[in-house]
Amino acid sequence: MSFRSLIQEMRDEFGSISRHTLRSRSHRSAGNASRAVAAEPSEAMDQSCWAQLPPELLREVLVRIEASESWWPARRDVLSCAGVCRTWRGIMKEAVRVPEVSGKLTFPISLKQVCGLRSSLLVVLDINCCWDGTLKCFIRRNRTTQTYDLYIGLTEALADDGKFLLAARKCRKPTCTDYLISLDKVDMSKGSSTYIGKLRSNFLGTKFTVYDAHPPYDGAVVSKSRSARVVGLNQVSPRIPAGNYPVTHISFELNVLGSRGPRRMNCVMDSIPASAVEEGGKAPTQTEFPLSSLDSFPSIPFFRSKSARIDTTSQSSTQKEDRLVLKNKSPRWHEQLQCWCLNFRGRVTVASVKNFQLVASKDNGSGNQENDKVILQFGKIGKDLFTMDYSYPISAFQAFAICLSSFDTKIACE
Repeated sequence: MSFRSLIQEMRDEFGSISRHTLRSRSHRSAGNASRAVAAEPSEAMDQSCWAQLPPELLREVLVRIEASESWWPARRDVLSCAGVCRTWRGIMKEAVRVPEVSGKLTFPISLKQVCGLRSSLLVVLDINCCWDGTLKCFIRRNRTTQTYDLYIGLTEALADDGKFLLAARKCRKPTCTDYLISLDKVDMSKGSSTYIGKLRSNFLGTKFTVYDAHPPYDGAVVSKSRSARVVGLNQVSPRIPAGNYPVTHISFELNVLGSRGPRRMNCVMDSIPASAVEEGGKAPTQTEFPLSSLDSFPSIPFFRSKSARIDTTSQSSTQKEDRLVLKNKSPRWHEQLQCWCLNFRGRVTVASVKNFQLVASKDNGSGNQENDKVILQFGKIGKDLFTMDYSYPISAFQAFAICLSSFDTKIACE
């Protein structure tokens, strides 16, 4: 039997397990429903021929599946294997490397993990192409519903069908604007298990703060804001700990009527040290989401103690100086076109005030070579279509939130 046939047989086995489970659940009474959900998959798995495989052989099969399905949509087979049972999930978690090393987004937690390379060296991936550490994505905007969907490209085209990653919904308030970010296109409420963070602006649209719903690293502190206290109440399920952990502060310089040229953008990455872009540096990253269901991955610590619920403004000035600072790359004036220009290397095709490239600030003390490396690039390619390319040391969640700040109306920056 070929390896491809082996994978197909496993797929069919997964499908029969799911169908058997659904049929059994439909005949259960309401009182036994919870027990059926937990017990039926295990019973079905025990009847499967795959349950008799020796552990060493099972590990070898799953590792080969992970290596063979290198990109979406074929990579969904890896998720299927991880969803069979806890044993299979544990093996898959060991086999799947973090995005920083592999350049692959597999599990939902990958969207919170840094991606890319610390150096400018190219890496040859399993898909037989050179990778410079940049993940190429695009954003679709829906003006009617005020929503934004993030996809990762499946081809070299600027935009294709894509693999859905994240969604955001704009919520206007009297004094600010919130962009709620979720893993689900439909349910983007803050009380949902798929809610992972938000972007909040001030009234003028000149300052933004990115909040992570989960601790970005050990020892992270919760912001003492009004919304953080509301989430601490029983309005949210106790199995879905949601907090306000500030991870990024974005500011736009005042530029009334465009008198000072293009927008000037400054991003202070609270969760990333300045040493991350230096030789041998490392950016902290999340490993797992909090527990949201019986079959979810193990929970990361959720800090609820009074000592942890303090505002980040109380942190020492030394810690603030150690944060990574990103600034937009200064465009050059094109005499013939009579406009400001940036080299987007073919990834941006429409001129827009929203277009930008972010590089490490010289204040971080890194060399000129590192300052020239574009960490995040965002630009327009259609009426409601934009490209978003990001690399180490930021994650997809952070990159998406920063790009959302460019969509917001800026009264004092236009």
